[in-house]
Amino acid sequence: MQVSMMRRFGWALVLFVLFALVPAVNGQDLAGFEKRLTEFTLDNGLTFLVLERHEAPVVTCYTHANVGAVDEVKGITGLAHIFEHMAFKGTRTIGTKDYEAEAKAMAKMDEAFGAIKLEQRKGDEADEQRLGELHAELQQAQQAAQQYMVHDEFEEALKRAGGAGLNAGTGYDYTVYFVNLPSNKLELWMLMESDRFLNPVLREYYKEKDVVMEERRLRTETQPVGKLLEEFLAIAYKAHPYGEPVVGHMSDLQTLTRAEAEAFFRKFYTPSNLTIALVGDVDPEHVKRLAKQYFARIPGGPKPDPVETVEPPQMGERRVIVEDPAQPFVLIGYHKPGINHPDNAVFDALTDIVGAGRTSRLYKSLVKEKKIAMYASGFQGMPGNKYPGLFLFYAVPARGRSNEECEEALYTEIERLKNELVTEQELDKARTRARAGLIRQLDSNSGLASQLTFYEVITGDWRDLFKQLEQIDRVTADDLQRVAKTYFTTKNKTVGIIKTTSSDKES
Repeated sequence: MQVSMMRRFGWALVLFVLFALVPAVNGQDLAGFEKRLTEFTLDNGLTFLVLERHEAPVVTCYTHANVGAVDEVKGITGLAHIFEHMAFKGTRTIGTKDYEAEAKAMAKMDEAFGAIKLEQRKGDEADEQRLGELHAELQQAQQAAQQYMVHDEFEEALKRAGGAGLNAGTGYDYTVYFVNLPSNKLELWMLMESDRFLNPVLREYYKEKDVVMEERRLRTETQPVGKLLEEFLAIAYKAHPYGEPVVGHMSDLQTLTRAEAEAFFRKFYTPSNLTIALVGDVDPEHVKRLAKQYFARIPGGPKPDPVETVEPPQMGERRVIVEDPAQPFVLIGYHKPGINHPDNAVFDALTDIVGAGRTSRLYKSLVKEKKIAMYASGFQGMPGNKYPGLFLFYAVPARGRSNEECEEALYTEIERLKNELVTEQELDKARTRARAGLIRQLDSNSGLASQLTFYEVITGDWRDLFKQLEQIDRVTADDLQRVAKTYFTTKNKTVGIIKTTSSDKES
């Protein structure tokens, strides 16, 4: 399954700017979209957004679950991502030859794993022989359950129906599931997707946990920038769960049980916490009938409370250094409000001016003119958007240049934002690129579905997708200077450094 952007953070960090900038409209205004978009909510609380696009006989089916790593607590970190994997394992009718027999085998797996946890808690006094016996029991139970499985039946059923792009993703603020299908296969998707959340079966749970742990090793523990980002967020946030890794801590991944995953599902996958977008060659009335037939059968439940922990104001600069025989790297972050704050559009404009491509201030200054960096950029939106996040500046030092040089050069550009008004030409370019970006984002069914559900869930109204452009148009040079002075302060700053341990590259 697709992994979150957080775990792809590296030299391709700049790509975030291209995908995180406010998307702009497919050549139409809000009124035009409102004519083609039908919104309705079932009695159990599940919301549908249906956008008609009849250019081709296809439809994008996009499910946005309002749950992510931010909803975890210590002890169950990584669970949102694990459940994303589990949601493809099928149901009581999909992916099994004999569910009753399979369920008994899985219960034995849970029993063996629970016994392993109890024995391991004894620490140095744990009986190694007993542990070996229990691991053998777990493996035997897994093998017994395997004989009842029909591997990849959920995925294969959609592929045989012409489905393409079946995937999912987990971030701090969301979990999403999506596929593109011929529009005449919409009822098949309705049947399967509703069953996925009505009767999920977490088969191959312990095996899939091993896959997730390997992902962590490959994308975090053996990747210098991945290690830096995890350490950086851990000190940038001392209270809010944005400081925990999406992939989870290894000790949590090792001890999470299937019962904990099932409890997580029951709490966060209630219909009132799901939003579905269907974009393409669809008839809204037909969609309503199918939605009532298939999704209305899912029992309703209370909508989970949002995260109540508030990150306290930072009282001084925080700094972390990761020593590694790798390319040096400088990362500077400043706390900022979430997406619903009035200054969000100002941060979007700042993202464009300081960080968008080769014409941005940081690239021109550090890469082209001073030639001290291989790349430099800045953007907002990390780790998430729902709650107060960070505005990041970063630089990759050029060969023979140091972290210190790049860090000072970044501060020079930050101070310039505080002391000099940006030009009207820079603002005009930011506005133009925002519109162009929205056109690109909304030029496909999948892009539309993604952005509509994002704004509906994260901001409370899909229409904010269009209003953000209006807000950017109203941003002034004074706004940019005010925001820079307010947020880009020393006591609000966190710095992360990769210090190259090789003697000839020490920085």
